[in-house]
Amino acid sequence: MAVSTTDIERDITSLVIGTSPAVQRLRAMIARVAASDVSVLLAGPSGSGKELVAQAIHAASNRSANPFVAINTGAIPAELIESELFGHEKGSFTGAHSRRTGHFENAHKGTLFLDEIGDMRFDMQVKLLRVLEERVVTRVGSSSGTPVDVRIISATHRDMDHAIADGRFRQDLFFRLGVVLVHVPALAERAEDIPLLVRHFQKGKPSGVIAHFDESALERLMAHDWPGNVRELRNVVERAGVLYGGEILGADDVDLLLTNAAPPLESRRERVAVAPVSFVPASPAPCKDHPIDLRQEIEAIELKRINMALELADGIVSEAARLLTLKRTTLIEKMRKYGVQAVA
Repeated sequence: MAVSTTDIERDITSLVIGTSPAVQRLRAMIARVAASDVSVLLAGPSGSGKELVAQAIHAASNRSANPFVAINTGAIPAELIESELFGHEKGSFTGAHSRRTGHFENAHKGTLFLDEIGDMRFDMQVKLLRVLEERVVTRVGSSSGTPVDVRIISATHRDMDHAIADGRFRQDLFFRLGVVLVHVPALAERAEDIPLLVRHFQKGKPSGVIAHFDESALERLMAHDWPGNVRELRNVVERAGVLYGGEILGADDVDLLLTNAAPPLESRRERVAVAPVSFVPASPAPCKDHPIDLRQEIEAIELKRINMALELADGIVSEAARLLTLKRTTLIEKMRKYGVQAVA
């Protein structure tokens, strides 16, 4: 059954978070490769979200109703990798007490995601190449093959050109796996997506375990180089929720989080939990030669504070109204006035 363009866009957007040019290019590439069955190799640093990209490709493809099976080829012991991929027959080796299907068979008609393919043992590369060419798997201990219909998406953080030149990875397998190469950007390449990612990681959590990052805190997050990429950011957001749940964080607090240091007890006692937002004029006072449009200034401040309160309240209008000490109906009227929409 064909997947509609709207469904494809929704699936991709829900899995690949952000609005940066790098993410927009990535989404466009995902939509293109999802329409075919060719093998895709995702290249990007560890923690950049390669498995989510693989899930997005699968979700946007005609195979989306069938299994998506993920396996980290670099994390499986060498003596078990063949059995994990291709399965085994009862008694084929010590501990094989029953027949077991492998990941290729489990992913039949769907997608098999081979993570960290650059770490695969060289002798296994030969067997994998044969399966990709023949589309038949043979379980360990069996003499008969089983046809499989699987779309392969693989991923690596390795420099594959160097791995091939060093004789650690087969060039013919690389060509088989990488019919299309997709670059998954590091978080530092898409720093402007960090506020959206923070919000995504906090979505659905109780307000008491959500730490709120003010503008200076977000700027500090966006200035960080993020060697651990999106995985590191998620770790920082979760750590902030544990240490500063229900509080507003500034740049100094982010510095502590990034060094994994515990906050000083005194600073936590003095810290004020999320409270009604105060209004502070952002423009200079009027003078004889420089009059100001007071109504415009007030509306600009009001709009900014409404957006800030909605951000802190994770899009919950009643909570945003509490922060602004307004009735919920009054806030809704103001949101309509400024064309503001809450994001659930």
